[in-house]
Amino acid sequence: MRVRRTPVISVCLALIGLALGGPAAAADSGPQTYTFAVIGDIPYGPAQIARFPAVVDQINADRPVKLVTHLGDIKDGSSVCSDEYFAQVKTQFDRFADPLVYTVGDNEWTDCHRVNNGGYNPLERLARIRKVFFPEPGRTLGRHSVKVESQVAQGIPEDVRFTRGDVAFAALHIVGSNNSMAPWTGRTAPTPEQTAEVLNRTAAVMQSIRDTFAQARAEHDKAVVLLTQADMFDPTVTSPSFADYYAFQPIVQEIAREAANFRGPVYLFNGDSHVYNSDKPLAATSAWTKFYGVTAPVDNLSRITVDGSTGDNDYLRVTIDSRNPAVLSWTRVPFTS
Repeated sequence: MRVRRTPVISVCLALIGLALGGPAAAADSGPQTYTFAVIGDIPYGPAQIARFPAVVDQINADRPVKLVTHLGDIKDGSSVCSDEYFAQVKTQFDRFADPLVYTVGDNEWTDCHRVNNGGYNPLERLARIRKVFFPEPGRTLGRHSVKVESQVAQGIPEDVRFTRGDVAFAALHIVGSNNSMAPWTGRTAPTPEQTAEVLNRTAAVMQSIRDTFAQARAEHDKAVVLLTQADMFDPTVTSPSFADYYAFQPIVQEIAREAANFRGPVYLFNGDSHVYNSDKPLAATSAWTKFYGVTAPVDNLSRITVDGSTGDNDYLRVTIDSRNPAVLSWTRVPFTS
């Protein structure tokens, strides 16, 4: 897996108080193509936990797939965030035959303050997630671990960048619950520690976005892929509340700026809202464009939401083909168990 390195630039910012299937996937017909799988919001509940080993087996048996990405939420939002459960999921992650890039979700740390989650301090759970799932910063999970560019120097080993098939990838730690600014149980506002964590992580995310696009332009990559848990453009939300989405605003504006200055297609894969969807979230006709203060449409940005939660019955098989003007194509592959 080709990895490029650029210096980290320090960032200072403040947050304001932001149909079935996509295009049918092309066959993996030769060295000019590269195929990866995308899952998210799995396993949710006892039945999915029991079948998750079979999910791993099925993806392992999908011969064209050379990389797996998990978009976060390794548990449902009403179950305990225990060390034992984390270890159980990690055991299955270690069974993936291909490199696994795991993007952290809110259910495994942000929401763990809830009583039915165990009443944890979310920051303590985040530290545990990093210890369990990122024991070797700068390397993927899976049996065939490979090197990636990591933000471990900034204390955020889960934010990684890599390149495959002339496409620049960035896994970005952006979570639901207003990117973790939603007040914890018993509180009416974020704690200072909570706010500090979000500011630091948001700065790192924005730097990673800039670095990814800078590398893509310098290396003449054909496309950019961003991987994140949070659905910042939930299509079921017709009248978004500023209080529920303001922490996403600087990130969305950064994506818009960088995508507008990139000549190729940009793809954002996310989970969170649990129902497959493919759209143009910052098109002229999208209400999200005005909501986030994006001043011009970003027509080269496409967003794909994977199925998840109780409706998680498939994974995405995504094929990169640099001969295709769209570069990426994908299909939904039903789980067989």
